[in-house]
Amino acid sequence: MNIDIQKIIDIAINAGVAVLEFYKENIEVDRKSDDSPLTQADLAAHKIILKGLSELTPNIPVISEEGGIAGYDKRKSWERFWLVDPLDGTKEFIKKNGEFTVNIALIEKNKPVFGVVYIPAQEIGYTGGSDIGAIRFTRDGGSIPIHSEKPDLTKPVRVVASRSHGSDDLVEQLARKGITVGEKVLAGSSLKFCLVAEGSADLYPRIGPTMEWDTAAGDAVYRYSGKNGKRSSPLVYNKKTLKNDGFIIGL
Repeated sequence: MNIDIQKIIDIAINAGVAVLEFYKENIEVDRKSDDSPLTQADLAAHKIILKGLSELTPNIPVISEEGGIAGYDKRKSWERFWLVDPLDGTKEFIKKNGEFTVNIALIEKNKPVFGVVYIPAQEIGYTGGSDIGAIRFTRDGGSIPIHSEKPDLTKPVRVVASRSHGSDDLVEQLARKGITVGEKVLAGSSLKFCLVAEGSADLYPRIGPTMEWDTAAGDAVYRYSGKNGKRSSPLVYNKKTLKNDGFIIGL
């Protein structure tokens, strides 16, 4: 990759520190054109990440949820770019439940080759990449490798589901695919990918749509967590709409 991984982690941590400054105060919420929430923390994290990536890798373009997005005619030829969600789980941030993340991913040829998911409120994070596998780290520098493996679908599985975007018929939809839910684990933001990556859950099914910046960093952590090689993911990046359909992670 020829990327200084620790410096990318540091950028994510710095953005997380800025996010927490707003977390301590009364959170003012604006609305985007699609009615999704936007806070000053989103914008502060975006500025820190954009500045850090531009200084570290000036020749690699950046797509951020809170920045201008190049048209498909331009970006369809990109071999490599950063895909960023400065504050994933804004609804969790507003609820002050701690389950929001800073996401930075490097995409090469439509797949994530590296990603960082940092959880500011917990001062821990996850990183995954083609050169390093998957790692859980702490803000003070500690780290341990994490691993996952494909579950036995003949037995009930642990399924991670969204706190803010849950579906009442999730269990029924999985049952129609021959999958029995033994336990449902609720989590916010891209943490859901990381719980599968570290083996705390078996599957992460998502019924509704997401955007590519919501999934890229967590997807990287998951893909490179396999005990017996790279894990399979259905997600593809730099699509014309930058939108993901429903998916199941962990199969």
